[in-house]
Amino acid sequence: MPKLSLIVPAKDCAHYLPQVYRSILMQAEPHPLQPDPIDLKELQVIAVDDGSSDGTAQVLDEFGAKFDNFEVITNPTNVGLANGRNQGLDRAEGEYIVFLDGDDWLAPNHLPTMLAAMESLHVDFVRCDHTTVTGNKRGLKRAPMSVRNRALNPRTGILPAHTNTMVDYPYAWAGIFHRRLRDSGLLYFPKDFMTAEDRSWIWGLHLDAESFAVVDAPGIMYRRNVSGSLTQILDERQLMFLDAFDLIFERLDNDSEGHTFYPKAARNLFALMEHHHKRYIQAVAYAQAVAELGVDTAETSADSSVLDHLKLRVAGRRGRSQMFLAAVEEERRNIQATKDPSDLPPVQIIPQEVLDALRARGGRVAQRIPRDVFSEVFAASTDKRQAHISWYLPETERTSA
Repeated sequence: MPKLSLIVPAKDCAHYLPQVYRSILMQAEPHPLQPDPIDLKELQVIAVDDGSSDGTAQVLDEFGAKFDNFEVITNPTNVGLANGRNQGLDRAEGEYIVFLDGDDWLAPNHLPTMLAAMESLHVDFVRCDHTTVTGNKRGLKRAPMSVRNRALNPRTGILPAHTNTMVDYPYAWAGIFHRRLRDSGLLYFPKDFMTAEDRSWIWGLHLDAESFAVVDAPGIMYRRNVSGSLTQILDERQLMFLDAFDLIFERLDNDSEGHTFYPKAARNLFALMEHHHKRYIQAVAYAQAVAELGVDTAETSADSSVLDHLKLRVAGRRGRSQMFLAAVEEERRNIQATKDPSDLPPVQIIPQEVLDALRARGGRVAQRIPRDVFSEVFAASTDKRQAHISWYLPETERTSA
């Protein structure tokens, strides 16, 4: 049995994968910061080629020869990150399991540090900090738990409701997990989720696992703003955060302490509803500003199709709310301040049915929250958040909220 199974799903990541696998190989090399490097004979690497159309397969062939235990799962078509990770979990043989995405990489000594933490703390899972990478800039992102290097009840990572806690830090790659979580089913992700796969997953761990810890180990290098990433795309896949909260609320409905944790889940949901509504408003406001100014962006010209798209009823029942008009004005100023029009991002055309689904499904999921909790969390929200959340609600719900 290998000591560690490392699951690496990737779709069209040939440009990044050499750095990923070199960083994994470095975990086994002597280093001043790495007094106890891992033994490659104790490492199982499971690569998931998730429907790639670039040179991902060739990169995996090249680097697979450098590992003692390396296998590739090839999906002819893209099945998504959740299903890909689950395929890896089915093959995992190690005592411990780690996830890594195909466009991120590891700093020296990260895996030895995480293994040492698991073996000394004797917990179900260990969470860690990470380092964000945006171009040439680096930033430290700390896991929101001040108690470090100590075994804790995972439920202590849920509250308080009004501030960031461990359920607001769902990144699957920021940690290491004992295989007993896999064997019990807790480590598996919701099937067929294309986005937000880690939202209900992290709640499941903190509600049902027996122990966890947080350590100072920011050795995950998380690449942000990657072109083609689903976080950059506005389509129906982004709505899966609402499916995630259906699963979270179902767990809370069947938990003896569920009502205690509902305010936290409601606050999470409201924050994401605000975020997604704001993104769609900004996208359409940008399209309108581009059309009004007659600017050609990098990929989309300001033509009649864009103008037709601007008829969308974006905010409020009458279409052009003050929130939307303010967004258009802001985008107009940003465009006019751009010296080179070729630097402008393309216009994203958002189908009306996506906006309709966001509104209808968001309102339905919000109505699952117990009324006393809904009123409490809504009243404690900022005026801006209340305005965004009200967009999702029927008229009767808006006045009562």
